[in-house]
Amino acid sequence: MTPTVSASGLSLRYGGTRALDDVSLRLTGGVTGLLGPNGAGKTTLLRVLATALPADRGAFTVLGHDPGTARGRQEVRRRLGYLPQTPGFHPDFTAFEFVDYVAILKEMTDRAARHREVRRVLDEVGLADVRGKRIRKLSGGMRQRVALGAALVGDPGFLVLDEPTVGLDPEQRMRFRELIAGAGEGRTVLLSTHQTEDVAMLCHRVLVMAGGRVRFEGTPAELTARAAGRVWSSTERDPGARAGWRTGTGSFRNVGDPPDGAELLEPTLEDGYLLTLDGDAVEVAA
Repeated sequence: MTPTVSASGLSLRYGGTRALDDVSLRLTGGVTGLLGPNGAGKTTLLRVLATALPADRGAFTVLGHDPGTARGRQEVRRRLGYLPQTPGFHPDFTAFEFVDYVAILKEMTDRAARHREVRRVLDEVGLADVRGKRIRKLSGGMRQRVALGAALVGDPGFLVLDEPTVGLDPEQRMRFRELIAGAGEGRTVLLSTHQTEDVAMLCHRVLVMAGGRVRFEGTPAELTARAAGRVWSSTERDPGARAGWRTGTGSFRNVGDPPDGAELLEPTLEDGYLLTLDGDAVEVAA
């Protein structure tokens, strides 16, 4: 399958900090999750792939275009949807006016056609009834949906989402997951998140970053399998565990190297993620 995004050797340094360190990846259709701790380089990678920030070294293509050239960069931006971590809303804009403004930036010059597109995406994200309401009067969940609607203008082939569910309550997150799942049908979505449950529920592939490098690339099932035989229950926190916490039942869930005779538990994607960050499983999966 021809990849939507193909990157090789992307590197970027901020002063003495290496934000990206020789990152290579391939993205195809569907939703790919991007996990990693704060400072891992996730947002920097998204900004580079969205052509908002140039890398110091390396190259990549998006939808067959090379953003390293002015023409290629223009073509990528026409076919890209980007939801940054902190969307730059003008509080006096209505939802319709904000999305319309983004459509203008995407060079949609035919007013009637542009307004049809704005109405379409606002309907797609469930905001048709509040499109004339000012953004400052919308809830946090609705504001995120406005931002997603703006990212969907023009039916982009590549959609970049940076922490889209942060700050949302459980019901809002559930509804946003529905929208992301729908957006992943027929296009490529790269979803950066701290929520491992979002990745488990939405993504067919997952990348784990730490220290500016890709530490894992594979399926959620493959990441979960890295913790097989390495999660166990005990009445007290095991001092030899890499991580451990008291559960709602009063027992402790431990992750690491279990002692002989330990009561093993079924691993989760979060367990595999924790062990990957711990440095025990840093090679990239096939």
